[in-house]
Amino acid sequence: MPSFTYPELPLDGLLRRAAIRHPGKAALVTESDTVDHAELDDRADRIARYLEHTVGRREAAIGVANVLDPAFPAAFYGTVRGGSVAVLVNPLIREAVLHHVFAAAGIEVAFVPTATAELLVKLRESLPQLRTIVVTDAEDGVVPADAVPLQAALDAVPEGMGGHRRGAAAPGAVACVQFTTGTTGRPKGVRLTHRNLVANAAQTVHAHALGPQSVTFNHLPLYHVMHLNSALYAGATQILCRDPDPVASLALAARTGATHYYGLPARLHRLASDPRLESRPEGVPAGPRLTAVLSGGNALADATARRLRDLLGVPVIQGYGLAELSPLSHSQRPGDGSRRGCVGPAVPGTECRIMDLGTGERVGVYATGEVQVRGPQLMAGYLDKNEPSRTDADGWFATGDVGYLDEDGALFLVDRLGDVFKYDNELVSPTAVERILAEDPRVADCVVSGWPDPVHGAVVWAGIVLHQDAAQRWCSVLDILDSITEKANAQLATFEQIRRVETLDAVPRTPVGKPRRLELRQQLRARAAAESAA
Repeated sequence: MPSFTYPELPLDGLLRRAAIRHPGKAALVTESDTVDHAELDDRADRIARYLEHTVGRREAAIGVANVLDPAFPAAFYGTVRGGSVAVLVNPLIREAVLHHVFAAAGIEVAFVPTATAELLVKLRESLPQLRTIVVTDAEDGVVPADAVPLQAALDAVPEGMGGHRRGAAAPGAVACVQFTTGTTGRPKGVRLTHRNLVANAAQTVHAHALGPQSVTFNHLPLYHVMHLNSALYAGATQILCRDPDPVASLALAARTGATHYYGLPARLHRLASDPRLESRPEGVPAGPRLTAVLSGGNALADATARRLRDLLGVPVIQGYGLAELSPLSHSQRPGDGSRRGCVGPAVPGTECRIMDLGTGERVGVYATGEVQVRGPQLMAGYLDKNEPSRTDADGWFATGDVGYLDEDGALFLVDRLGDVFKYDNELVSPTAVERILAEDPRVADCVVSGWPDPVHGAVVWAGIVLHQDAAQRWCSVLDILDSITEKANAQLATFEQIRRVETLDAVPRTPVGKPRRLELRQQLRARAAAESAA
């Protein structure tokens, strides 16, 4: 395995170390608040003391909603500092999934915003282990019934409680449980250790070139642990931008001296297509210190990446990872240039190999197969002990993604193993077809899947969201769909040709922007069966 060193710290040690090295330096900046490293460390101490008083034992499951707010890092690090396990709770998930997360993890105390607290109050009778709901955004003290405001909870802790002075957790102890997005089935709880998360923080710092002078700009709907841990590891300042307006985010990035702008593909796409950028003043719209735009979560369209690079004058960086990998395993570097499907080389200390989909044997460069990874960021296992292991005896984790490596070790992703399908004996990648469609300026969004076919196995089906102005310039929707399909098919292999196409009002996506492919496949199978029976 490649040589790579990182400190053997407990996860909350990242915050403690930053507070010692940079006590008065801003750690978090919002539109209304600035929290320095020392103050954030003190807030985490108070959470740790509260949990010692409330729970009184180590390794309890504590739910922490990853809202883009200083309340999240305080609760997250305070939980692990007190010896408990932080279970990440996505505040955007639906009620049924929320119940699954709380029941599967056995969450006893939850730090959540008001909207999530209201759902939990409704579910409480079916969650017997949930003892306390702490509302993190109750500034006026008004909370749902059976919940308690964060400040009131902390004030109720007797003087002298010392949860923050407990012995440090072992590096191999579980610090966090993160649930998968559930795009390929029911969300699975991923158990991540202190070592996993500290190692990945160090890997991310190296891959993204972060340091004490960095100012990371989070234009995200949720707070991602990777960004939190890596910024604290580097001693950087984090800007939390909760305004969804893409152009307003650039103005804030410029005012705050952002060096790294983090966004999701859906938001970056809206940013790249916003007409207000055309009338921008001279200079970089996001400020002179900006060094890179970094995209994650799912693939960013090549046309979007190119346009952002031209508009902002900085590289647009993409990476790859999974919850099981803490999450980052690969990342482009600023000088790599934009190459379709490329997510860069493995981060330090990480190995990657490609295995043939048929034989299971390792293949050479440019050969397509399943991506497998191993490294110190690989999870301790799934929360559900009955969940099949995807890690072999040598520590290789089967990602379920299809891709290939070039001669320099850069990884190119093709698609999810469960999403690819065969036309005759040829493998079709929905993502590859989507990339071609997305380059058409008349396409606002799109999704591709396999439509069951008795002769070929499956043919390409495309759902397209049209740009409003494009639709207005054509005499009929059918004409514009025919034109878009003809243009795309001219760039696609015979087995990739789009055979069925229709318009959509919107592509069904998860809260983090990934297409709901499993639901889509089920719908298309049902429609195809109904057509055959008619």
